Amino acid sequence: MALKAKVLYDFHSENPGEISIAENELVTLFSEEELEGWLEGENSRGEAGLFPASYVEIIRDHITSSTNNNGFSSPKTKTQTPSHASYTSSDSQSQRGLGAGSGGSSFHTSQGSDDDWDDDWDDTSPAADAPQGFGSSPPLYPVTTSLPGRGSAQQNQQQQAKSSATVGRNLNRFSTFVKSGGEAFLLGEASAFVKDGDKICVVMGKHGPEWQEDPYPFTCTIDDPTKQTKFKGMKSYMSYGLTPTHTNIQVNRRYKHFDWLYARLVERFPVISVPHLPEKQATGRFEEDFISKRRKGLIWWMNHMISHPVLARCDVFQHFLTCGADEKAWKQGKRKAERDELVGANFFLTISTPAVPLDLQEVDSKMEGFKTFTKRMDENIVVVNATINEFAHKQVAGFKKEYQKVGQSFKLLAQAFELDQQAYSAGLNKAIAYTGDTYEAIGDYFAEQPRQDLDPISDLLDLYRGHLANFPDIIHVQKGGETKNDKSEKQSDHKLDKQSKHKMTTIRQKTQGRQKGTQNDKIKKHNNKRQTKSNKNKTKYYKNETQND
Repeated sequence: MALKAKVLYDFHSENPGEISIAENELVTLFSEEELEGWLEGENSRGEAGLFPASYVEIIRDHITSSTNNNGFSSPKTKTQTPSHASYTSSDSQSQRGLGAGSGGSSFHTSQGSDDDWDDDWDDTSPAADAPQGFGSSPPLYPVTTSLPGRGSAQQNQQQQAKSSATVGRNLNRFSTFVKSGGEAFLLGEASAFVKDGDKICVVMGKHGPEWQEDPYPFTCTIDDPTKQTKFKGMKSYMSYGLTPTHTNIQVNRRYKHFDWLYARLVERFPVISVPHLPEKQATGRFEEDFISKRRKGLIWWMNHMISHPVLARCDVFQHFLTCGADEKAWKQGKRKAERDELVGANFFLTISTPAVPLDLQEVDSKMEGFKTFTKRMDENIVVVNATINEFAHKQVAGFKKEYQKVGQSFKLLAQAFELDQQAYSAGLNKAIAYTGDTYEAIGDYFAEQPRQDLDPISDLLDLYRGHLANFPDIIHVQKGGETKNDKSEKQSDHKLDKQSKHKMTTIRQKTQGRQKGTQNDKIKKHNNKRQTKSNKNKTKYYKNETQND
């Protein structure tokens, strides 16, 4: 009897190989064994595939259920699976920016409380309003629940669904390799029309493969932010003036606009490290120190963005820099970016690679070296940052205070000398007082010095820490592609070996048959010769006998 399960929560499929299930629906399980938190089965509509094990409760047959000594059957047991929170946690941690740092650090989501995000331009697409299953994550690329090559017969449908779910795919649907679209691309599921302007070219540079340079470089300045209000002063926010050199037209942007841009770039470019934005802050947003620090962070971020040959040219970034105060034009560009089809698996269709293939062993060696380097750099940046921050604090507080003490002591000495009004000591009194002022000035210089050297270094290291948090997930996509390719080659070689063995066996059998036939022909010829010779001898004998008679 087929194993049944009752659905506890709605689940909407987001990737090929998964199926949607509804609450209180009865599903058929192909196996009770979990595959990394997933079960494989068939829903009431005849669709076969994967769904979360924690979303269903297996129905035990009363006949096979265990009973106690009094004859009472034990209550239904629920499959021991990770909690729902574990799925959402794994999901968020496995994304780059959508948790990327792709590596462990997540980007600032666009739902923050910093600048009343949804008050003035929250146009939602139908996809955003669609219900999602508990613990599920939004898809990074548009997919369909129908499996490729599905036949009309029910048996073919189940077999293909099983094959797609358990053989050709990574069962960990929260893997960065899967969520980035790398797996779907290698399985041939990417399908989109790529215009020439959307192509991203990789060229062979002096040090190896690199992105093709931007033929039209530009710069962008960020002015001091101004405090703006709306709703008759009920809402306040900071507005930054951005002036790109290729238009020389200033546009005003709020932090939430930067936040939205960051989310779009992370989704659009899964294998490009997008630097993290300066941190959010719900309180103290209008304090001078915080405003200054955030502006510096945004300047570092913008300088990196405009120097990147791919990010600086993409449509969404150009829309961010060039769209003026026209609200309608802004919303049109926003909708276009949010409905971009060249995301996920389709992104890899936009990459144009050099004609000369790379040495896979050399690539793997360099990737391992870079992985080790990023890990060590991440560890040491923490040490450097802590050290220079401690040293800066000493300069601002300790050194300044100590030099002021020395300066005050010289000033007190000068005041003592002034009590003796002697003409010949007037110059000495001034010199002592000047010495005290000089020490105090040196203390002020120490307090100001970190802003000239240590603070910029710390800001730059913060930017690189964001990159270092992204690299593990990017490397994971590369490794996932290599692993998938190796498995495919092994399966192909295995099939070729089988075909070769079968072919060799057939040839051997044919050769043996020919050899056997040739040997039989020789024997027949030999026997025929012997028979002919014997007949000749007999004829000769009979002739001799006849003559004698």
